[in-house]
Amino acid sequence: MAQDDPPKKSDKSTEWAEFRTDLAEDRNIMAMERTFAGWMRTAFAAIGIGLGFRALFGAWDPSWMPKLIATVFILGGGWLAVKAERRACKTLARLDTHKFEAISTMNFRAMAYAVATGSVVLSIGLWVMTDNG
Repeated sequence: MAQDDPPKKSDKSTEWAEFRTDLAEDRNIMAMERTFAGWMRTAFAAIGIGLGFRALFGAWDPSWMPKLIATVFILGGGWLAVKAERRACKTLARLDTHKFEAISTMNFRAMAYAVATGSVVLSIGLWVMTDNG
């Protein structure tokens, strides 16, 4: 990284400044990828909280109340996944890679929309399934 030789140019200070800027842009892309992963973890946590809430408080009266609260958390997790994907793709479109290859925006979309679709299907299943108790 810092010890790598920058491209050969005539002005050393300009050469090193451009090299450091390129590396900084690569670091920003990697930070954006880590941020996306963090938002996806938060989305999964929201979905898990919704399922846990439904499992723990399913016997409430009225019976629709725990389903509603769980649905809000589950759909919120799906929404977070889609928002994270949109922010990641927008950031990636503004930045250029130099020393490494960034993750494809298609991978971000596939992950986010799979989570969002799963949260919708899970929410529908939550309301359709019958209580055996």
